[in-house]
Order: sequence, then structure tokens, then C-alpha cells
Amino acid sequence: MLGLLPLKWLARFQEGGIANQFFMALMVTIPVMNFGMLMGWQSPMTPILQAEDGPAPEPITDETISWMASITFFPPIFCGLFVGDLADRWGRKITTLLTSLALVISWAITLFSLSPWALITSRAVAGLACAGCYVVTPLYLKEVAADNIRGALGSLFILSQNLGYLLVYIAGDFFSFSAVMWLCTAIPVLHMLVFLAMPETPVFLVKQGKFQEARVALAWLRNTSVDDKNLEEEVQIMEREEEYAKSMKKASWKSLVQDKTTFKAFRIAVNVMLSQETCGYLVVLMYAGSIFEQASESISLKLSPNKQTIVVGAIQLLGSIVASCIVEKTGRKWLLAGTSFATGLSMLALGGWFYITSMSIWLPGWLPVVAMCLCIFADAAGYQPVPYVITSELFSFQHRGMVTSFVSSVDALSDFLQTKAYDPLLKLLGIHWVFIMFSLVCFIGTLYTVLYVPETKDRTLEEIYAILDGRQKEKRKDVEAGDEISRL
Repeated sequence: MLGLLPLKWLARFQEGGIANQFFMALMVTIPVMNFGMLMGWQSPMTPILQAEDGPAPEPITDETISWMASITFFPPIFCGLFVGDLADRWGRKITTLLTSLALVISWAITLFSLSPWALITSRAVAGLACAGCYVVTPLYLKEVAADNIRGALGSLFILSQNLGYLLVYIAGDFFSFSAVMWLCTAIPVLHMLVFLAMPETPVFLVKQGKFQEARVALAWLRNTSVDDKNLEEEVQIMEREEEYAKSMKKASWKSLVQDKTTFKAFRIAVNVMLSQETCGYLVVLMYAGSIFEQASESISLKLSPNKQTIVVGAIQLLGSIVASCIVEKTGRKWLLAGTSFATGLSMLALGGWFYITSMSIWLPGWLPVVAMCLCIFADAAGYQPVPYVITSELFSFQHRGMVTSFVSSVDALSDFLQTKAYDPLLKLLGIHWVFIMFSLVCFIGTLYTVLYVPETKDRTLEEIYAILDGRQKEKRKDVEAGDEISRL
């Protein structure tokens, strides 16, 4: 009997094309993983770049390092909307390939030169890839996923980014500087070559009038034949939705604002994403080394800076794995509310610990370490990935691209301001008040989620909008056989 369990599990994984959809999702998120490697690369490589005998022509200054950290988030502020329009015109596949190309160029600049201008330029080019990752990837994942695994595939977005962080932390600890550089460059190059064989999303193909190509792509994703009856019904639903969309006015910001329900969904998407981006997660990651250092004074916790980043990366990845496993069971709303509340509690504990110890009052050194680990885990397990899933599920194909682009630009502006304002804010308020302030953001986000965010798990767009309109209580209604549901 035990020997049959793996076979049963494999058969279940193949059912409905789940294996194909997960493979497709992994391919789509490789640029996100490489972008995570690019962002994490700075942590283990900064001491090497600033060393007198390092590979750089001259030691890199703290000012250059600061600009490297922040400039990545500057281009997406302006080109996020452009990338969304590009994805709607040229397709998700081509835009994903262009994202990998931007990553190749970014790494190639660093391979060519380690001068300050080259390092900052490399990061600016990576900002274009950042826009591609944060705009196109959530759309791609939403449009290739079946309804029953939509949340699990959507949460792979943050999981891949955190995997990239961990991979580059480990590589930086075990390999030489040049070996890490070539490894990071090779990944997007290989991705571009392999991704050429991947299908475009069926939704976009239907929008382009390529119905037969949409059938072939959907058949592969669902692991069935092109002649399958259920597949044909799904494509017909997409065709009818597209005909309906063509009969309506073209989606625009004016139409979004004028439609009461769609505008309400837009406000929810912006608020949950802003809460996620301004929760102070970046500050915790920046201050992780200091927390480890202060904890080592009272407990026997001696870790090198590289080992510290590996611990942080492992916790992030673990949280992301948990999110992928439970998001279809817990639902989006309560996973987001629970993890935002846990993040707020850990932020409050960190702020309280730093405030009390600043008055020369002894507190155990393990407390900030536990609080920091809880913050990183809770954030990765829900607070980071779930808003992307919710945002992709709140809009039809016509508005999804433009809203995701706008939200991506707002997020990039928030990240840019946080990375540049971190030091001045720290000097003005002190680290304890910074953490306490961020805990309030988390608690406000929790309250907003509980009161205003609808549960989107296993619901069609029509059902979600019925809840927002107040026409349906937030209770899952079984979809009767034969009902037409929107998959766009």
C-alpha cells in the first residue's frame, strides 16, 4: 500500500495538467528569481567591492552602494505603465523575454566594468527588469492557472524572488566573486533560450483572435487533447468574453473610475499593495546584521555576515514555501490579515526592545532575533505574496494590465523613497520609533483587510464584484454545472 502512495500522488499531480501548469509557472518566474539574485548580490559582495585589494579599480564608497540599492526602483516608477501596455500589445511571452534580456544586459555591464558608473548603470538597467517582473509575471501566472491552483501559482512569484536571494547568499559564501558573476549571468541567458518554446497565455491569444493557438496552448496546460469537450467549453467562454469586451468601450482610466465596483476594486488593490510595501520589511532586512550583532553580546550566537544573510534568506524561502502550500486552504483574506498582524507584532517587539535597551535596561538578546525571524517568516508567508494574488484576481483582462502597471509604479516609488530615506529617518527618530511606526502600518493594514478586502479564493470575477456591490454575502456559492464563468 505504501508503495502505491507515490503513484497516486503523481497521478493526482498530473490530473488537470497541474504538473504542466507548475512547470510553466516555474519557467515564468525564473526572471524573478534572477532579479532576487541581483538584489541579494549586493549584500555578500559589498565588503569585497569596498576592499582595498578587491576586484573593483578603486574601493566603492558608501554613497555608491546607497545609489546601487535605490536606483533599481527608480525606472519602474515611470516605465511600469509602459511595460503593462507592452504586455497587452506584444503579449506576455515577448515581454517576459525582454525582461530576461534586461537582466542579461545588467549583469553584462557589471562583468565589463566594476567602476562606480558601471555599477549604478547596471542597477538602473535592472530597474527595467524589475518593472517586467512585477507587472508581467503576476499576469502570466494568473492567466495560465486553473482556478483551483490559482493562489498557489500566484504565490510562486515571491517564492522565486526569495529563492534568488538565498541562492546568491550561498553562492557568495562558497564561490569566488567572478564565479558568482558568471552564474548570475548564465541564468537569464539560458532562460531566454528555453522560454522560446513556452506558450503564450490562452487569454492573450484569444484577444488576438488566434483561437486555434489558444486551444493548443490551453490543451497543453490542462494536459488534455485539443478535441476535449471541457477544453472547448473553456475556449468558447473566453471567446464570448472577448466579444463582449469588444462590444464595450475600450478600457481606460476613465472607465475604471466611472464604474463604481471596478473603482472600489482598484482602491482595494492599491491599499493592500501600499500596506505591503510600507510595512518596514526592507528596514528589517537592512538592520538584520545589527540585530544579530547586538544579540551576540548576550547569547552565544556568533555568525559571520554571510552566514547571517543565509539564515535570513532561508527563513524567507521557508515562509514562501508555506504560503504556496496553504494559500488554497486558508484563502487570501485571512492569510493576509493573519500575516500582517504577526508582522506588526514582531515590529512592535523590535521597537520595544530597542527602546527599552536604549535606556540601559537589560532584556534578553534572543528576543529581537525571534521577533526578526517571525517578521521575515510572516511577511514571506503571506504579507508579500498575497496582495499580488488578490490584485490579479480583482480585475478582468481589460483592466488587469493597466492596474498592475500602476500598482507596480507606486510600489517602486515607495521602495525608492524607503531606501533613500532610511538613514535620515533613522537619525531623526531612532530605530525604535521607526519600528513602532511600521508596526502601526501593519495593524492598520490588518484592520483594512478584515473590514474591506473580499475573499477571492475559488470565486469568479462576477462573484467578487457581487460581494463588492453588496449583492452577495461573502459566502462561497457552488457553481452549478453549465454555468458560464469568466476565466479572463
